[in-house]
Amino acid sequence: MAKYRICSIEGDGIGHEVIPATRRMLEAAGFDAEYVDAEAGYEYYLDHGTSVPQATYDAVENTHATLFGAATSPTGEKPPGFSGAIRHLRQKYGLYANVRPTKTRPVPGAYENVDLVIVRENTQGLYVEQERRYGDTAIADTVITGEASLRIGKYAAELAMKRDKRLTVVHKANVLPVTQGLFLNTILDHCKTVEGLSVSTMIVDNAAMQLVRNPRQFDVMVMTNMFGDILSDLAAGLVGGLGIAASGNVGDKFGIFESVHGSAPDIAGQGISNPTATMLAAVLMLDELGDHETAKRIDNAVNKVLTEGPRTRDLGGTAGTKEFTDAVIAAL
Repeated sequence: MAKYRICSIEGDGIGHEVIPATRRMLEAAGFDAEYVDAEAGYEYYLDHGTSVPQATYDAVENTHATLFGAATSPTGEKPPGFSGAIRHLRQKYGLYANVRPTKTRPVPGAYENVDLVIVRENTQGLYVEQERRYGDTAIADTVITGEASLRIGKYAAELAMKRDKRLTVVHKANVLPVTQGLFLNTILDHCKTVEGLSVSTMIVDNAAMQLVRNPRQFDVMVMTNMFGDILSDLAAGLVGGLGIAASGNVGDKFGIFESVHGSAPDIAGQGISNPTATMLAAVLMLDELGDHETAKRIDNAVNKVLTEGPRTRDLGGTAGTKEFTDAVIAAL
């Protein structure tokens, strides 16, 4: 009997390529797991009228962790009854912390010696999707609660204390003193109780500039949902792009681990997608499960291939998904 049961959701687009590649790599690494295949995403919605079926809920709830490929979110008017699969799962399972490490990898154009983590509140803000329209006026609600702010503040502070003991709270309380002010002040009040933690604050637009000018000044950054979504993509661009950016959606009971990139319909099915981000999402999953040795071996193998090649096209190489995965397996 396998030690772990993992829910495996390919999702949409290149998710059908990067998840099988990552599972093949995990097997080669000796990760002792039984996989439970499940479905979710826009493609499933088009066929069945819902983005997440009951069988997927059952799979998430009865496994140790979930590995998610990619999800399509259609732009423009939301189709009737559609809810973005990954946002819905975050809400349903209280996955309040979206953890996005940004670390220099050996790829062309990457900033040197960057090692920071963006902790994004994952359940509130503008992403509660409470929108309405009156003629040519559209209004979106943002929801911030003290409870959720404290919860994410505690998570970020604990993470910072395990690293370099530095936390930056990113906000826009100068313009939105009620909502952003509640988020900011709740976290600052908690941090006063954490002995040895160095805390600073930064307005989000300045944080964007500072990330570009000197990302090495940051260790752990915590912010609300949309700010985290935007700044984590910016940070990924500093170290090689979305093709190597992984994230974990973590709550008190469940965890869903995914690449930051989307479903890339323009290249889906061509066998040229970069599985690195999903492989590194698996590393985050392994660390969360406590299998730190396998996580480190995979991380080192990925770095070796990124250094020596072959690289995929988004990183300046010519390798396809299979060739890159074969190289990582060989490096293990």
